[in-house]
Amino acid sequence: METDVATIEVLERLRATPAIWEQLTRTDNSALAVQAVLRQEFPADVVRAALSLAELRMQGRSKFTRSEGMWFDRVRLEQATHETVARHKAARYRDLAGSPVVDLCSGLGADSIAIAAHAHVEAVDAAPLASWFVARNAEVYGVAERIMPCLATAESVSLAGRIVHLDPDRRSQGQRQIRLESGSPGLPFLQELTQTAAGGAIKVSPASNFGGKFPQCEIELISLQGECKEATIWFGSLRQPEPFRATVLPAGASIAGDPWDYRPQLRPLGRYLFDPDPAVVRAGLVDLLAEQCGLGRLDDAEEYLTGETPVESPFLRRFEVLAELPNNHREIRDWFRLSSFGQVEIKCRHIRIDANEVRRKLPLPGREPGVLLFVRLAGKTRAIAARRCSSLTTELPNDRL
Repeated sequence: METDVATIEVLERLRATPAIWEQLTRTDNSALAVQAVLRQEFPADVVRAALSLAELRMQGRSKFTRSEGMWFDRVRLEQATHETVARHKAARYRDLAGSPVVDLCSGLGADSIAIAAHAHVEAVDAAPLASWFVARNAEVYGVAERIMPCLATAESVSLAGRIVHLDPDRRSQGQRQIRLESGSPGLPFLQELTQTAAGGAIKVSPASNFGGKFPQCEIELISLQGECKEATIWFGSLRQPEPFRATVLPAGASIAGDPWDYRPQLRPLGRYLFDPDPAVVRAGLVDLLAEQCGLGRLDDAEEYLTGETPVESPFLRRFEVLAELPNNHREIRDWFRLSSFGQVEIKCRHIRIDANEVRRKLPLPGREPGVLLFVRLAGKTRAIAARRCSSLTTELPNDRL
């Protein structure tokens, strides 16, 4: 806490020194050269804080539309909810009839700021620096009058009958943790909260062990631009009836249901292969999606879907199948030697593949982009040469190993 107080003192002096930002924007020199110039006019600790914050504000552009005026430290920026995701979640707090929301472990304030568009917020955090960040960032977004920072631990706040949002600290001894038992507050607190609070949401890692931990709750898996960002445990008055939901952003589309109500329907490889969004996969809703879209699985242990029609869906990336090949390096190379591909994206889910090694050995005589997928097909590993089709979602190709 003493460290936080000292840091806040430096940041307050930086906040009171707008001239330093004018100097920073005027120079293109290296960081060391800029630091030397600025130290001639400003205190050294303020200069260091300004340079660090300037770097973080650049990084923050990938998460926040007003990053250039926000206040961060590195760890809290990494942990912060993406603005698009925060706004999506905040929409559920819209109809609270004036009830204030308690945002526990508020960090730098991303979720508090989003919820403040719909309700007044008590932003609770045990760290003085976090409370300071919340206040400053609320000013940047014009919602300072709707957010009250509160210096306290989550465990010390009376939450019975209240509406809450909780983002447990998932770092222990400097390392990011995914097991709910390793967070702070821990799993018993989270489970009790779903019983005592009137309603709310708990943000957890999509890779965490949430399965079976939260009966009578709705678990929403949220992806952004094809990357699964978080699992949200909705409970009480804010939950919806279905036990699992997958939401893809920025499209804003959702699919919800009970994974146990659907069984894999296998189908031979068709003209198209479809890669479900990771939120759908993590929510266990692949078979529901397949049923809705008239598709089938390649294998009961494989999430890839297939069909004869070019289904368009924000939940799917579509590939046109060009060839089904044995998992044989020679035959794969022979096919690619005659192809029009000049670059290749390599994808797989449950099969160990060294994508770089495979790509290095492929002859690529053409100019077109192609895709090579290693899949389980009727119990056997097969290679599928394909072409990526246009998608309703924006996605950067990734090798999935």
